[in-house]
Amino acid sequence: MASKTLSPARQASVPPSFSDPARSPSQSRQASVEPSVISKPPSPTTKKVVEREISASRARSVSVEPEVSTPKATTPPPQSSGQSRAESLEPTTAGQILDLDEDGTREFSRGMAWAYFSQVDSTFVDMDKAFDNKDLVQLSTLGHFLKGSSAALGVSKVQASCEKIQHYGQLRDEEEDKDLSKDDALGKIEPLLGVVKKEYNTAEKWMKAWFLENDPDGEEPE
Repeated sequence: MASKTLSPARQASVPPSFSDPARSPSQSRQASVEPSVISKPPSPTTKKVVEREISASRARSVSVEPEVSTPKATTPPPQSSGQSRAESLEPTTAGQILDLDEDGTREFSRGMAWAYFSQVDSTFVDMDKAFDNKDLVQLSTLGHFLKGSSAALGVSKVQASCEKIQHYGQLRDEEEDKDLSKDDALGKIEPLLGVVKKEYNTAEKWMKAWFLENDPDGEEPE
């Protein structure tokens, strides 16, 4: 059978390994690479496509949400004597105090609560004495002191009532924006002392019920 002579175009299309067996493997690999791929720079269109793909890839990697550590959850305090948490404590402040506890115990928050209980008891005794002596300056000072202690634990109702006592002791009614006489101030403080004691008793019972349920093995601080 007569061998056919391939045209130059057909010869170029035949793989080197068949048309020229004498070539070395490296020569074959070099010959198989299209010159245009090596010598021609990428066209602007190709560059745009590549850049767009890179940008899209970066956007996808950025859009992946990183893992966020879940903050330590605090157990919501139970309701006590029909009172909701909002009626007893300011939730945000109370939660911040509970978050300060470590090692799964309530030692720190319990210590703060019991120190507050002791503080309030002695302050009420001093308030009663100051009222009996009609000592408005002392009543204002004690009201200011107990307002700060109550705010630190989020006992908002006691805080608000003590702030009023503080202002009345300064012969001021901030709600009415007017000055008071000494008798008027004492007249406003007298019923307010009874109110603030009831508000405190409610908060104290509620807080102790919470610790009893959520930290039953905890010991009462001395």
